[in-house]
Amino acid sequence: MTHRNPQANAFSYNSDSVGLAEHPSWVTPTDDQQLKIPVRTGVALAIGVLLWLGPYLGLVGVLVPQQVARIDPAHKTADIALMSTVAMIVSTIANVIEGGLSDRTRSRWGRRTPWIVAGSVGTFVCMLFWAQCTQVWQVVLSDSVYMIFLNMIVAPLIAVIADRTSPKYRGTISSVYALGNSAGQYGGQMLASFFLPIPKTGFVVMAVMSLLSGPVAALILREQSTKGMSVPKVTLRTFSDNFVFPTKHVRDYYLALFGKLCMQTASFAISGYQLYILTDYILLKGKTLQGYVSAISMIMMVTAIVLCIVAGPVSDKLKMRKMPVIVSGILIALGSYVPYLTHEPYIMLVYALIVGIGMGMFNSVDQALNIEVLPDPRTAAKDLGILNIANNGGQVFGPIFSAAVIQYFGYRGIFPLAAGLALMGVILVFFIRKVR
Repeated sequence: MTHRNPQANAFSYNSDSVGLAEHPSWVTPTDDQQLKIPVRTGVALAIGVLLWLGPYLGLVGVLVPQQVARIDPAHKTADIALMSTVAMIVSTIANVIEGGLSDRTRSRWGRRTPWIVAGSVGTFVCMLFWAQCTQVWQVVLSDSVYMIFLNMIVAPLIAVIADRTSPKYRGTISSVYALGNSAGQYGGQMLASFFLPIPKTGFVVMAVMSLLSGPVAALILREQSTKGMSVPKVTLRTFSDNFVFPTKHVRDYYLALFGKLCMQTASFAISGYQLYILTDYILLKGKTLQGYVSAISMIMMVTAIVLCIVAGPVSDKLKMRKMPVIVSGILIALGSYVPYLTHEPYIMLVYALIVGIGMGMFNSVDQALNIEVLPDPRTAAKDLGILNIANNGGQVFGPIFSAAVIQYFGYRGIFPLAAGLALMGVILVFFIRKVR
C-alpha cells in the first residue's frame, strides 16, 4: 500500500542524501522519487537495533534469570512472569505516548533523534542500578523504569523506515534492520552467557552498548530539521489521532498486530525460559550449560542472518509480504515442537536451527508488512509503536503462559504451547487482504 502526499510530487528524492535539502524529512518518498536503495538508513537502523536489542535480551534472557534464581530460587518462574507483566503494562503506555510525541516533534535535530539519544542515556543509567538489585521488587522496578527509556529508542527508530523508505525498497531495508535485530537477539544472549560467572560486569557491558545505540544511529542518519513541520494543535481529534489506538481502515493492521503477537509469544515462550529449560529439563550445568547457551545463540544468529540477507530482497522482487511471513510462522511452529520429542541436549540445537531460519525470514519481511498495513503514514511512529507492543507482548505472554504450563505439565508442555501459538499467528496473517 503506497501513501502519496501531493506535496511530495514536486521533489526529487533518489538516495539518503540527494534531495534532502529540498525534500521535507517528514514526507515519505514515493517509488518514483527514491531511485536508489537508502543504504545509510539501513545501516543506521541495523546498528541502532543491534545496540539496544542485544543488551536487552542479554539481560532478560540470561543475566536477569540468573539474578532472580539467586535471589529467590523457589519462585523464580513466577518472579520472571511478574517482571514481564509489569514491564508489558509500562511498555504499552510508553510506546503509544512516546511514539505519538515523536511524530509531533519539531527540532533542529529532526523528529526521531532527540528521543533515541535521550532513551539511550536513560537505559544506561537504569542498567547500572539494575545490576545492584538484591530483592525481587527491585528487579521488577528496574525493568519497568528501563522500559520507559527503552521505548524512547524503539518506537522512533523503527519509524525511520516509514519516514525515509519508499515502498519498493521496504523489504530490503526491513531485511537490513532484521540483520541487526537477529545479531542483537541472539548475539546478545551469546555475549551474556560469557558473563554468567561475573554477572555485574555483564550488566556494565550491556549498559555501555545501550548507551551507544541512539547516538550512533543518529550520527549515521543525520536527520533534517523539522522546525518547519506543521503540527496540528492538540484537540480531541488530534489527541485521538496521535495518542490512541487507530480505529479507521484497521482490519489488516490488527490482523498483522495479533499475528505478530502470537508468533512472538511462541518464540519467547521458549527463549524466555531457555536457561531454566537447559538446567531443569535438559539437565545441564556448569561449562556444558554455558556452552549450550552459546551454541544455541550462535546457530540462531547465523541462520537468522542468512535468511535476512535473502528474504527481504526476494520479497521486494516478488512484491510479496504475506506469504514469507506465513512460511516463517510454520517453521517457527515446527521448530518449537521438536524439543517435546526428547530431552536429549542435541534437540535444542535442532530447535535453534529450524526456529532460527523461521525467525530470520519473519524478522526480515514482517516490518515491511507492518508498514504496508499502517492506517495513516502521518502517525507512523505511534502506529508502529503499537505494532511493537506485539514484541513486548510476546516477551510478557510467553513467560506467563509458560509459567502456567510448567506448573501443571512441567517444562515439556512449553513446546506444544509455542507451536500452537505460532500456527495461530499464521492463520491471522493469512486473512490479511491488502498485502500479498
